[in-house]
Amino acid sequence: MLRECADHGYFRGELCPICGDAGRFLMNDQELEQIGRTMAGALRHFPEKFGLTMDSQGFVSLREFIAALKRQRERYHWVRPHHIIAIVETDPKGRYQISNDMIRATYGHSLPLELNLPTDNIPDLLYYPTTPEEADILLETGLKPSDRKLVHLSKTYNDARNAGLVRTESPVILEIDTRAAISDGIVIQRAGRTVFLTSEVPSTYLRRAETPEEQTEEIVQ
Repeated sequence: MLRECADHGYFRGELCPICGDAGRFLMNDQELEQIGRTMAGALRHFPEKFGLTMDSQGFVSLREFIAALKRQRERYHWVRPHHIIAIVETDPKGRYQISNDMIRATYGHSLPLELNLPTDNIPDLLYYPTTPEEADILLETGLKPSDRKLVHLSKTYNDARNAGLVRTESPVILEIDTRAAISDGIVIQRAGRTVFLTSEVPSTYLRRAETPEEQTEEIVQ
């Protein structure tokens, strides 16, 4: 559920996590999920289906997106800019960005774009999920984009594991030595709160990550 606290802004859930106030109702969980799916489709994959003009960095007009949403999904005739702003500001993964009345997805695109995202404050290690069948191949050949235009890396082991569970019940997590990669000229961008993007990762910077349990065992020993 999406709500707005008069003192602390937008939040997801029943009560403001700061003051405990119920705040003002904006939309229910079903509406939040369905509008979010529409945003993902329009801003990551097929803006033309919504009649949207996207610039080279992936931005479209916020007001034009809302108008397109209403054309495509008449049940959402009540949506206003503050509803979309609330979705963006409370998204736990930071999947969207609003700037100067323009909106874009920060990652997940199947379109060729020049996102120009920040390249500072990159962790020394990042992670990538794969299947047991593909792990050895990737360790030998490196990471390259597949269905997306860029390689998506995760901030933590658990972030990668959660992403990998979409594809397989037992994801293998690869660890990327980003400090060495950046030192050698590879550009890595911050796309969201837990996602980082790069054009490719040569095998030189990859190794099979230890599980949190294995890391704990090493510390104990």
